[in-house]
Amino acid sequence: MIQSVKMNNFGPLRDFEYNNFANINLIIGENGSGKTFLLKALYTAIKTLEMYRRGDDTKEISEILREKLRWTFQADEIGDLVTKRTGENNSLAFRMVSDEKLFYYTFGKDTKKNIKEIDNETDLREDNSIFLPAKEVLSLYNVILISRDTNQMFGFDDTYYDLARAIRPLPVKGKNYKSFSDARKALYNLVGGKVLFDDAMKKWRFRKEIFEAGKRKPLMFSIGVTAEGIKKISILDTLLSNRYLNKASIIFIDEPEAALHPEAISRYMEILFNLAQDGVQIFIASHSYFVIKKLYLLSKKNNRSIPTIGLSESSDQITFDDLLEGMPENSIVNESVRLYKEEMESLF
Repeated sequence: MIQSVKMNNFGPLRDFEYNNFANINLIIGENGSGKTFLLKALYTAIKTLEMYRRGDDTKEISEILREKLRWTFQADEIGDLVTKRTGENNSLAFRMVSDEKLFYYTFGKDTKKNIKEIDNETDLREDNSIFLPAKEVLSLYNVILISRDTNQMFGFDDTYYDLARAIRPLPVKGKNYKSFSDARKALYNLVGGKVLFDDAMKKWRFRKEIFEAGKRKPLMFSIGVTAEGIKKISILDTLLSNRYLNKASIIFIDEPEAALHPEAISRYMEILFNLAQDGVQIFIASHSYFVIKKLYLLSKKNNRSIPTIGLSESSDQITFDDLLEGMPENSIVNESVRLYKEEMESLF
């Protein structure tokens, strides 16, 4: 589990430090405040540790990290990730503690290839973490893989590419963790079916079961005519069914509310919260009042801490709260309150 992180001059995150991550963590803020950037920074670090010395791979950790940064942030040179400050020659510094072990690296704005200063004290990581981006990947599955495997071109960053590769394996039969089985049942009930890969067509399809004359009848739909929200949520079911994820996995989710009805958001948050209760660590970036409110209610009901980081374009205005202690003060909640007051004023 990631316990703490400190970043300096990492893109929009000029000075960021947090030392108390929990099993489920919420990152909020306005557009352009760096929510997705923070998720990707954490993801590239943990994914580098998972790829290091896996199987017969002999690449140095600095080489793995450099490629992960470049393809995740789509940077021509990794030195482009260093915060630009007028008249200053800055260096990017990243320090993360996971499972009580340090992972640290730093490089300057002129760095093109080699990350010379890197310190890794972590144990070899055999688990798989994943990033669920704001847009679904199923309808773009073949395009994403071709763009990287064949054309080696920017377009879909590594969060999309890694996810497309992660859903390749077929479902594994047999007993799974109870929390995973419960999550899969809840996901099935939420979307009313499941997505399956058609080996013959090399395409994803959505299977929905209906009752007709007292009998179950499966209906198959092209993924192109399947609702985007269904495709997004079904991805998690696929990752649980093919055993890509386990209890030591970390899931990074960007804008889970995108293309989802408020009721679906609420039920999706319940599923994620229950997975986090059983060991999976989850980071959520959102600007949805429904996401914040539901997580707040789950935190209070279960007496569980949910650290909440409020990002701002100004590093000295970053806030740190805990949903267990109440709804945070931020523009998302404030706007919801303002609209409610405006509505009340219009009635009287």
